[in-house]
Amino acid sequence: MPRGAYKTILFDLDGTLVDTAPDLAATLNEMRARRGMAPLPDPLTRPQASHGTRGLLRVGFGLTPEDAGFETLRGEFLALYETRLTERSGIFPGIGELLGGLEAAGLAWGVVTNKPARYTEPLLAHLGLMTRAAIVVSGDTCAHSKPHPAPLLHACGKTASRPEECLYVGDAERDIRAATAAGMPALIALYGYLAEDDTPEEWGGSGLIRHPGQILDYL
Repeated sequence: MPRGAYKTILFDLDGTLVDTAPDLAATLNEMRARRGMAPLPDPLTRPQASHGTRGLLRVGFGLTPEDAGFETLRGEFLALYETRLTERSGIFPGIGELLGGLEAAGLAWGVVTNKPARYTEPLLAHLGLMTRAAIVVSGDTCAHSKPHPAPLLHACGKTASRPEECLYVGDAERDIRAATAAGMPALIALYGYLAEDDTPEEWGGSGLIRHPGQILDYL
């Protein structure tokens, strides 16, 4: 796309805009401690932070959504996480400067995440980002969540931008699948929560970035 043709930059939340892994891992490890289990180290929990309770409960307790007891543990996790939502989470290095630069250039930016609104909105408000974002689409805003394109298309409509005028930045394969289905260019945030066996170069994104500041190279 020609330089200067983008109108709106959209970000995934966990692992792209905000580093939420510390609070998510602390929640999981508190649940393990309640059961007499040892805490898991960051290298095990961090790659699961983008995958929500599915990934975290799988690595923490070996459970999948099909297993008995998953929903009970999921409910416990979410209730506990809500109490520590903003304890150690913060924007990634370089995000503050990036958002300031986008705003100075007159570009809109927003968030499209699978995180439910009850967590997304208080977190963004705590970080001073809720009122700055042109659009915030949470996991329960639309009938479908990523990798379905509906959340991204909803964000386009709310910002009066065509999909090709938006740039989406995410750190998970479902982010890129959603963007591709929406007809939207997408960058893969390698600084996010990728696992060792992830193959981001095969996801079909428009580019790979190792630091948020590199997004400016695509604008």
